[in-house]
Amino acid sequence: MNESAIREYITNTFKGVETSEAYGYTFFFYRSERKLPFATLIATNTEYDQLSNLDRPGVYRLNIGVSKQTFQTLFGKDQVDIGAYDYTALDKIMPHPEYATQSFVCVLSPGDATLKQVQALLAEAHNIAVQRFNRQNQEK
Repeated sequence: MNESAIREYITNTFKGVETSEAYGYTFFFYRSERKLPFATLIATNTEYDQLSNLDRPGVYRLNIGVSKQTFQTLFGKDQVDIGAYDYTALDKIMPHPEYATQSFVCVLSPGDATLKQVQALLAEAHNIAVQRFNRQNQEK
């Protein structure tokens, strides 16, 4: 899938998705909950992010916020050594280079090897955002 197809998949598959763009990123939020996106897309190097060499044609990075349990299932319970990952590798699910401690994962240009898993991770991330939104609005 290209970047446009991923953006369309997220906005058309999950209810209540709103987007915002800043710093070269597209942020995906549930409804008007703008504190923490459940996913982001970035397609070019920025002053903040050059690790994935995103200036290559057709390359983009999808970042997804998952549960701590899912993150640990993917990468283990110990602290993740982000230096052990090649953040220029395509179609491989990895811990996010900066936000792994917040249980964010990333994948460059998801394709055949990761697409089903990426879809499941996006569904989980959206569900977490919905639950967070509902909790916060019940407390008001």
